[in-house]
Amino acid sequence: MAATARREIWWLQPMLIVLTLGGFMVYTTWAVLQGAHYDYKNYLSPFYPPFAKPEWWPLSPAFLILWAPAGFRLSCYYFRKAFHRSFLLAPPACAVADARAGYTGESRFPLILMNFHRYFLYLAMVELIVLWYHAARSIVFDGRLGAGTGSLVMVANVTLLSLYLTSCHSFRHLIGGRLDCFSLCPSRHALWSQVSRLNECHMLWFWLSLFSVGLTDLYIRLLSMGIISDMRLF
Repeated sequence: MAATARREIWWLQPMLIVLTLGGFMVYTTWAVLQGAHYDYKNYLSPFYPPFAKPEWWPLSPAFLILWAPAGFRLSCYYFRKAFHRSFLLAPPACAVADARAGYTGESRFPLILMNFHRYFLYLAMVELIVLWYHAARSIVFDGRLGAGTGSLVMVANVTLLSLYLTSCHSFRHLIGGRLDCFSLCPSRHALWSQVSRLNECHMLWFWLSLFSVGLTDLYIRLLSMGIISDMRLF
């Protein structure tokens, strides 16, 4: 434990983050390596692509697309803070000694790769459009509009992912961060103000979307395996 004069259990939050993020990474790795049970009727897991795996591809089809949203989340500004403080203990909390005496921030390899976050944002936006398309397909049953529990799960998931992406610091900069004078573009300023409000809860959207994407895959996987049944609402 790092030397500190603090008496409260400052190490609890870093420990919970390690357990939660570590557990999600373990589950995601396991789900991706399965290469099966990722679709059920008109439901599709967000971990897998909407197209068939090419014959020449030897790995799970999830690897064809998952690298883009994974890169966006792993280079997220909030994730970097959580990762540095919890996994690297650099530093684990305010007024607590840094466990890495030679820590150089993100100025050297490999952490300098975190600066690609803005480019992963564009890729994640494309992926989000695809997820909205599949969320729309989840409310169509045999050519008719309807809804099952899985439909609600998929729509809730893509909604939370949208809130997470649009509250991103890079998205906020894309909307209005480059403008020198907002008075010349009041519409951009109004949109930037709304995104700024979302940005205040970026940490909340990070965690909610993290849980929702994992639960969506799990729900569809259990349906595909025949362990649970999907309740048709109408």
